[in-house]
Amino acid sequence: MIEALKHPIFHVIHETALELNYPCEVIGGYVRDFILTGEVGKEIDLVVEGDGIFFAQQLAKKLQPSPQVVVFKNFGTAHFTYKGLTVEIVGARKESYRDHSRNPKVEPATLYEDKLRRDFSINAIGISLGENLGEISDPFNGIQDLKQKLLRTPNDPKITFYEDPLRILRAARFATKLRFNVDPALTKAAQENSYRIHIVAPERISEELEKILALPYPSRGLKLLDEFQVLEKILPELTHLKGVSTVEGYHYKENFEHSLKVLDNVARRSMKIELRWAALLHDIGKAPTKQFSKEKGWTFHGHDAVGARMAEKIFKRLHLSQDKATYVSKLIALHLQPISLVDEAVTDSAIRRLLFNAGNELEDLFILVEADITSRNKEKVQRYLKNFDELKKRILEVEEKDRIRNFQPPISGEEIMAMFNLPPSPLVGQLKSSIKDAILDGIIPNEKEAARKFLIAQAQKLGLNVEKI
Repeated sequence: MIEALKHPIFHVIHETALELNYPCEVIGGYVRDFILTGEVGKEIDLVVEGDGIFFAQQLAKKLQPSPQVVVFKNFGTAHFTYKGLTVEIVGARKESYRDHSRNPKVEPATLYEDKLRRDFSINAIGISLGENLGEISDPFNGIQDLKQKLLRTPNDPKITFYEDPLRILRAARFATKLRFNVDPALTKAAQENSYRIHIVAPERISEELEKILALPYPSRGLKLLDEFQVLEKILPELTHLKGVSTVEGYHYKENFEHSLKVLDNVARRSMKIELRWAALLHDIGKAPTKQFSKEKGWTFHGHDAVGARMAEKIFKRLHLSQDKATYVSKLIALHLQPISLVDEAVTDSAIRRLLFNAGNELEDLFILVEADITSRNKEKVQRYLKNFDELKKRILEVEEKDRIRNFQPPISGEEIMAMFNLPPSPLVGQLKSSIKDAILDGIIPNEKEAARKFLIAQAQKLGLNVEKI
């Protein structure tokens, strides 16, 4: 496997390993991906039998120019960047865990023991950088699993997932990314240990979720998480969409599968993680708003607004950023608006309000809305898409004429206070909103002088003194 070691750093690593008498291997994704594709990666993970930090420091001294080594003493790891490679070095270790913590007790170990604790057999293949340079070490048949496209764990999967339940999410990610099958024993162990996901930090959970969402067909990862019985514990709002009900002949589609389909549709058009989140969660408000009436059948009134609030709570629970939460909840809240505007008789006023409400997210909103068309009736889908194309043309016409998107009322709150000698108060906001509404409704153009005249008229109606204006 010498062909995987072409980068000049491997020669220096080999020398250092021999001088220190440290057994040393490159392991993990670099090796796995080289065996799969024949291509060398930009990140290498080194494992040594001995002090990983000391090895990294000695290695760095030999390299020219000498890289700056970043050390994490608590984890016994060090890393640096050298000639386009990110290098991480760790001493071989074995770990033991307590029942209620992912923080292990760590002890020095052999390279074999270090491989045994790793997540999957395909990530436990090593190439020697010490004696027997280039020799492959594959004690758990990871190469065979790569050939068979099978995801297994080196150790008993019950132990692997009990020790670190985040690996359940990683299993879904790797199986989806590599398009591998999952060993039945792995699935069973994931199900049995899914209850332990609560000990994992929310940030780690959301990181894995977003890596799954970033994949070309993220729905498979979500389905695996569901099969592993962990999705219901981290995104119960999504699994609550499962099931189909039929009452008095009224039937509604299964919203869980629908949401995953919309997610894949969006993934084909955009790499934007926030937009993929919006696709996944756009219908979560349907479960709490579902009602049946004999007159209308199944209804989900207000599911857009309810879903937007639910998304905010989900992002807070997963410790995701407020910016992402604001974006996702905004698209969920708006995802029904374009559908309501496909009528040929739609007014310019309604289009202005969509432009104002959507702002910079208008294009993303249309990607979501078009992805939301999941009917098996191809003629119906084409008809909807054609209607949306016509709506887009109308929007461009109105936008070019009225300059509405992201506009601010041409008279600020400070100017209103100065004009009418008002202190900061709800009345100032009321007057400012009246200008906005008048522009959106087409009563006045989006111009300052027109807004000023309108504002004076509104102030007179409210009994304000306008004689000196």
